[in-house]
Amino acid sequence: MIKVKVIGRNIERELEFREGLKVKDILKLVGFNTESAIAKVNGKVALEDAKIKDGDYVEVIPVVSGG
Repeated sequence: MIKVKVIGRNIERELEFREGLKVKDILKLVGFNTESAIAKVNGKVALEDAKIKDGDYVEVIPVVSGG
């Protein structure tokens, strides 16, 4: 299992682990893409192609823009 929390949206999920799952896949599963959010894996900012391991904790942080 992978625990995923979307910061600021009050969303927490546990997702089934699949071999080869990447950060960009997690973002897509919770409704984001690499331009609309960043991810921290086990407390560290992760690149979109970083592989996720069983037991990882992923925080999704939506990007806020405007001006």
